[in-house]
Amino acid sequence: MQSTSSEGKTAPASTEKEYAIQPPFSRWAVKFGMSPTEWDILFLSTAFKLLLFPAYRSTDFEVHRNWLAITHSLPISQWYYDTTSEWTLDYPPFFAYFEKILSIPAYIIDPRMVDLNNLNYSAWSVIAYQRTTVIVTELVLGAVLLRFVRGATDPSMQRLISASLFLHPGFLIVDHIHFQYNGFMFGILLFSVLMARNGNKLASGFLFAVLLNFKHIYMYLAPAYFVYLLRAFCMSPQGSILPTRFLSLANAVIIVFVVSLGPFLIMGQIPQLLSRLFPFTRGLNHAYWAPNFWALLTAADRVLLQYVKRFGGEISVNASGVASTSRGLVGDTVFAVLPNIKPVHTFAITVTCQSIFLVKLWRAPNYRSFLTALTLCGYTSFMFGWHVHEKAILLVLVPLSLLAAENYAYFRTFTIASTAGVVSLFPLLFTPAEQAVEVVYSILWAAVTFVPLNRRLYEFPRSLQAVIVGWAENLYLAGFIGLQLFVTVFPILTRELAGDGAEKSWEFLPLMLTSLYCAVGLVWAYLRLAALYLMQ
Repeated sequence: MQSTSSEGKTAPASTEKEYAIQPPFSRWAVKFGMSPTEWDILFLSTAFKLLLFPAYRSTDFEVHRNWLAITHSLPISQWYYDTTSEWTLDYPPFFAYFEKILSIPAYIIDPRMVDLNNLNYSAWSVIAYQRTTVIVTELVLGAVLLRFVRGATDPSMQRLISASLFLHPGFLIVDHIHFQYNGFMFGILLFSVLMARNGNKLASGFLFAVLLNFKHIYMYLAPAYFVYLLRAFCMSPQGSILPTRFLSLANAVIIVFVVSLGPFLIMGQIPQLLSRLFPFTRGLNHAYWAPNFWALLTAADRVLLQYVKRFGGEISVNASGVASTSRGLVGDTVFAVLPNIKPVHTFAITVTCQSIFLVKLWRAPNYRSFLTALTLCGYTSFMFGWHVHEKAILLVLVPLSLLAAENYAYFRTFTIASTAGVVSLFPLLFTPAEQAVEVVYSILWAAVTFVPLNRRLYEFPRSLQAVIVGWAENLYLAGFIGLQLFVTVFPILTRELAGDGAEKSWEFLPLMLTSLYCAVGLVWAYLRLAALYLMQ
């Protein structure tokens, strides 16, 4: 006896019996087009995230609660003017509309949640609701990653990459503990990348335009999109413009921006909106130095200052820079010995470096070249941008993950960048329980990601130089064990041996060392990836 499937194909009765005796979760997985393993990952990861509901929450939690209140309580004309709370709305309109939608069930669950004057409201209803919205909206990321597997030339390898992204420690730390919605927005980004992989470049451009109107930080990736879509979609192989394609792409992008910005354009509020999105009054470094080139340069300035203090010489010292940047305080960064860096300098360096990769993309406008250039554009902005936050490392680690299975050289770059990038996020959580969770979880994630990838991609070094570089990289990776031990033990020893006063005077040292050590690895991985792309 045989049965007919939904696709009209005849399935053996044995298959039907096997389906009947499967556990309920496995049967649901089949109905949703998922394998039992994929369903298990979703189920277990969700259960773990639910256990984190009572965990530490950053000020971003109140930021988003306040945005729920702003979009629910005020007319759209006042969204970008309200100053009831210090946490004013400073994301593009699509994210404001997103918060407006979330505020509807929030009001039903607990009206006080969306009370504009109920600042710092932290009832259990707020905690459960907001954390649940992160889990639910992250399903966008999960659905896109499943589609990456379905169309992959090597499904088993892509399944490993997709699982590593869905379970990424960066999302756990930043979204599910610290609190943000990065999983949802990176789901849109990866959906756009998926469309590029599948040859649907018009949809890719449309989705990226949508993403820009959710969070403007993705502007860092825009140059790669512009060059790729112009060269691969709007132009013929001979280099001539295809008017129909150009107009279709332009219209798609214009429609997105009209829907997003149109109401504010009509109200004459575009200058006010832009002033919220781009506050240029911040300094070069964030309070906790993002592990990039400027962190290393800032540390070099501190070392030179100490040298001048001890040995004198004719080197001039900027008095206002002596007290700056040494304790992780919020404010402008002023160098004591080295020339000061201004926003125009960071912009010029970023554009120059990105242009090198964009020229290569223009000459080779294929999917792999686009994905690598996209990663390098985000990486360059992280390395040399103005006032970069440590959380921006996700702009590098997410697209880089899709390149990890290219070959062993890309895998090594991915390993170094991922290790340094994830560890650089550890200072976001400073309570003991959450620190233990992030360390243990990250180690487990690295074990189930790096080990099988290394097993499949490993290549024996073919030169003495490769052996030396490999040993140096392994030594650097092993150094994270010592770094974490120091960060954990140093505050305890300082408090016990010298008292609270000494602890306070050295409180920034673990942060500084974490930033600098991670910066070394991220700079090296950046140079590796750039060389791989330019020489391939």
